[in-house]
Amino acid sequence: MKKFLGFVIKECLHLLRDWRTMIILVGMPVAQIILFGFAIRNELDSVRIGILDHSRDEVTRKVTEELLSSGYFILDGYYGSTDEIGAAFRKGRIKEAVVFGNDFSNNLVRENRADIQIITDASEPNMANLALYYTAGIIRNYASSLSEQKQIPLTMNIETKMLYNEELKSVFMFVPGIMALILMLISAMMTSITIAREKELGTLEVLLASPLKPMQIILGKVAPYLMLSMVNLALILTVSTSVFGMPIRGSLLLLIAECALFITTALSLGILISAVSNSMQVAMAISLVGLMLPTVLLSGFIFPVENMPWPLQAISHILPAKWFLIIIKNIMLKGTGFAYVWKETAVLAGMTLFLLVVSMKKFKIRL
Repeated sequence: MKKFLGFVIKECLHLLRDWRTMIILVGMPVAQIILFGFAIRNELDSVRIGILDHSRDEVTRKVTEELLSSGYFILDGYYGSTDEIGAAFRKGRIKEAVVFGNDFSNNLVRENRADIQIITDASEPNMANLALYYTAGIIRNYASSLSEQKQIPLTMNIETKMLYNEELKSVFMFVPGIMALILMLISAMMTSITIAREKELGTLEVLLASPLKPMQIILGKVAPYLMLSMVNLALILTVSTSVFGMPIRGSLLLLIAECALFITTALSLGILISAVSNSMQVAMAISLVGLMLPTVLLSGFIFPVENMPWPLQAISHILPAKWFLIIIKNIMLKGTGFAYVWKETAVLAGMTLFLLVVSMKKFKIRL
């Protein structure tokens, strides 16, 4: 029995000394409960909207105040035409626009009804449905309160318009997210596991003893995954466009170039993970916790980033997948060009450069 207890104590001490494993074992449940608890939210919060008020009377001002005082919406600004609203949608400044018709108050008094148009960015169908539901509910509640005051049934006729995805097809949301997830996992996770396996088996030293330089060895390891990712990209685009009717309204060359940049970013991240991992198990755990869950939950793939608490929003800013999703949704669904995605492209390029520099330094130190 003493021998057995001694063996158990030895195993416990061995586990406690392996701080990387302890971080994974203790940190993974905490990270998962926080991510799932705060990221998976169905309510609306802080949606940026624009107002086009052709009437500018007391009733339209009251309706606008009701929307903004609800806490669900943030006013981006007042616009003077539908062209300005369209430009704001393409730039991603607003997710919804409310358009009041001419002589709104007078029509409400004379005809007991007036027209309101709600325009939403349906490239994110869940967000569009929620925003429309909340907005229409607030407007109808205000119309009911006016009817009670005047003791006359007043109707605010709501017309809806869904931009970029009029039929609210869920595939328009899932295809960009699946692209980001697959390219990230193949490029980053598989690259990190491959290099970590060479370390674990002790064959990396054999490769280093060859005439090849360390940089050439690393590039040779990641090159197949770069080609595999590009093949997967072609397959995803072919299936999504031919089977599911996913549009590519912008430049196909620009889309491929942006995907290649994202793949390079993911490969750089995989090299960094392999640099800090001593085994395949550690590399896989870091990849799953650090890449897969955040890509699904915090990138805006399924759940809007705007609905999350600010700490999770801050974390989402360092995820390459978040910026990649913005880029491909602009190109594929909105049909915009490089002028509308250059900031996100610059962010991905900066991340790639930073990850490559850090990864190379880590490898030089370790090797």
